Amino acid sequence: MNIKLNQLSWDLIAVFVAVAETGSLSAAAKRLHQSQPTIGRQVKAIETALGVSLFYRHQRGLGLTEDGQALLLPAKAMHSAAAQFLLQVEGRKQEGLSGTVRITASHVISNYVLPKLIAEFRVDHPAIQVDLVSSDDAQNLLFQEADIAVRMFNPTQLDIVAKKIGETPLGLYASQAFLNRVGVPKTREDLFALDWVGYDQSDMIIRGMIEAGLTVDRDFFSVRCDDRVVYWELIRAGCGVGLGQIGIGSKDKGLVRLEVEEHLPALPVWLASPHTLKQVPRIKLLFDYLAERHPKLL
Repeated sequence: MNIKLNQLSWDLIAVFVAVAETGSLSAAAKRLHQSQPTIGRQVKAIETALGVSLFYRHQRGLGLTEDGQALLLPAKAMHSAAAQFLLQVEGRKQEGLSGTVRITASHVISNYVLPKLIAEFRVDHPAIQVDLVSSDDAQNLLFQEADIAVRMFNPTQLDIVAKKIGETPLGLYASQAFLNRVGVPKTREDLFALDWVGYDQSDMIIRGMIEAGLTVDRDFFSVRCDDRVVYWELIRAGCGVGLGQIGIGSKDKGLVRLEVEEHLPALPVWLASPHTLKQVPRIKLLFDYLAERHPKLL
């Protein structure tokens, strides 16, 4: 290989790993917060620097060539080493109780739960700035896309500190206006005869209903949307029956929780942070505050 090390930056290694893991320029661009043309140029730059082709095109995106497959493992090791280097630097800064903390959470948690908590936190700690990243994608804590993550699953990445802070129960909801129009269901049959709001491309609700013994498909739902916040607003607007977190639904006077419902599982709630960053005073302070306060809103 004609490797030109003076042209091979850490940024190019990160691009190579992102494209290899996501399988497309657009997905890698989203992960790295760059444009697709920029990622394309960087892929060409690393291939030129190395003197090999790393990817080939297929119907679903980009695949790794033989050289690309051989280089992926050491590239991941280099990428991880760079991330650990930056985390150690950040963790040793010890800036005290000031500076910025970056939190990532789902759209629903970001919209309906965290704003109140952040506002209360900043009353007591005005010197700490908070960046809130609202995303249903699993942000990579190790690579500093966030300092703290609120997850509905147990993060399994190495060097991540995770703490389960509770469970959020789920319920079935409909707007009062919708029920005034169609009537309150008294039986299971009444419930499933009503209009329902479901997801569009995601089959998560369908799978859950099938596991509960209810054979439904996409056509069962009268209105569909994958955006979780818009989904909730569709229920609030009177489009039909839908699934929601009881901690959020119970505070909405325009919604009615339907008692004719199947047993619904609760969603686990985890807080996660890179081990080295959690020792930074401002991050530890907000982490502990969320751990204490968030369960009271579930």
